[in-house]
Amino acid sequence: MKQVNIGMIGYKFMGKAHSHAYRDLPLFFPERLRPEMKVICGRNTEAVAEAATQFGWKEFTNDWRALVERDDIDLIDINAPSDVHKEIAIAAAKAGKHVFCEKPLALTLQDSKEMLEAVKEAGVKHMIGFNYRFTPAVRLAKKLIDEGALGDIYHFRSWFLQDWLVDPNFPLAWRLQKEIAGSGSHGDLGAHLIDLAHYLIGDITEVIGMSETFIKERPLPTNMTGLSATGSNQGEKGPVTVDDATLFMARFANGALGSFEATRFATGHRSTNSFEINGSKGSVIFDFERLNELQVYFSDDREDAQGFRRVLATEPTHDYIDRYWPAGHTIGYEHTFIHEIVEFMDAIQEDRQPVPNFEDGVKCQAVLEAVERSIEKRQWITISE
Repeated sequence: MKQVNIGMIGYKFMGKAHSHAYRDLPLFFPERLRPEMKVICGRNTEAVAEAATQFGWKEFTNDWRALVERDDIDLIDINAPSDVHKEIAIAAAKAGKHVFCEKPLALTLQDSKEMLEAVKEAGVKHMIGFNYRFTPAVRLAKKLIDEGALGDIYHFRSWFLQDWLVDPNFPLAWRLQKEIAGSGSHGDLGAHLIDLAHYLIGDITEVIGMSETFIKERPLPTNMTGLSATGSNQGEKGPVTVDDATLFMARFANGALGSFEATRFATGHRSTNSFEINGSKGSVIFDFERLNELQVYFSDDREDAQGFRRVLATEPTHDYIDRYWPAGHTIGYEHTFIHEIVEFMDAIQEDRQPVPNFEDGVKCQAVLEAVERSIEKRQWITISE
């Protein structure tokens, strides 16, 4: 096999990001399996046809059920809204297709378990879209932790701050409707923080949280694209049924403590996705708005020169960087998606499961739901899958 034929369901924010990754992978990683952009699928015929032309897909369709049954499709990429993930993923697995699914994996933990069972039973490759794992600076943090350079880990504190919903007149987009999105900032932004915590620190054992919906009603939408929308001028409003902000504390299996904050109401923060990790020998700080940098501190540095230092993760020694530009020439958000697809293509070629996969999606969903239960019960909740 020299190429993998892709059928992609979804064509907006993540559809564009995934399409870019499929197009650019052969340019920077020419020896990998080549993703062939065969068919893009969406409900709006005019919009998906335009996306097919713009993104570079050979065909477009409105019928995802027919798409997953096509003999010339090897992999189904699901980046449509969360409420359709389960049905499409299970159908694709039963049809023998490999499956890439955006996060969160499903609306509920039970649904995510059924998706995992389906791909395992079918014996197909499966991956979930936690792209921040594939940032070279994050992978440097992982390397330092695994090598023991930070010593025993004591704290993981994280925050994902946005402000695109501060305006009370922003329309009631699908991300604000529980029946479609599952949850608000918690499942959208918090899921990334949880996965980074699992990747960097290890399993979370118990949680306690709180959340708030600051704007209870919003104008009904007339059009939605990515994180933007236009609303009705008729004065009609609908209820917001998800959280605007969720915060929680956590304990890890290794004894570390964690704090997590996800909000769409942090005025002035467009997309501040950050974490700090403190250990017995050192600390690291990461901010995705400066994604090529990792702040590093080591306690065994000479006393008169101690302090956080900026490491620019653009040397060939850093993961993936040798495929791009000379040292010091930075990469961007879109490259994290290229690296995701590199992992999936390698997994197919090497006949192994990619990482992160649906197992990681279920683990994340278990924490998401435990936090929701803790908010409802106002008490600590033990994680159980």
